[in-house]
Amino acid sequence: MSRRSTLSWSVPLLLVLQLGMLWIQGAQLHQQNRLLLALRGDIQDLADSLDAGQAPGPPQDDRGDLPLHQPLPAPGRVQRVALRTFQADPDTADQEARRDLEASRASARKAVQEAREDQSKLSIEDNARRAEEARKTRGALDAWQRVSLAALGILVLAWLLRAWFRRR
Repeated sequence: MSRRSTLSWSVPLLLVLQLGMLWIQGAQLHQQNRLLLALRGDIQDLADSLDAGQAPGPPQDDRGDLPLHQPLPAPGRVQRVALRTFQADPDTADQEARRDLEASRASARKAVQEAREDQSKLSIEDNARRAEEARKTRGALDAWQRVSLAALGILVLAWLLRAWFRRR
């Protein structure tokens, strides 16, 4: 009798635990899906802005007076600091800024292209994973149906044998 009572509470407990684990897994998958959708939106916005030819912003020229890096002076001692000024021709600076802008645009285009390729690979792998899961699910369902039909057949055969033995 104790074995029966142990089974009577352990099976529902295991089912509840399995349901809890499935709920946790679903929550994790939902969080991952939201993150991937946000990343996809960011990549799409970046691609759209690159296709439209929008620059990320005006180039900034941070080439003013640059202090030379020197160790801190000892206390009580005066130390002279030399400043290096960068006087560049405006046309040269403009050309360099344009080259930098083109290089950054080319880099961004390359990054978008790589992201699209990665997304394509991920979708192919995701489709393969889904097909594998569907195959496993169908296989498990087919096995369960075979077992159920075999049990039903045995039950019908037992009823027929019982009826035949009662008539005799």
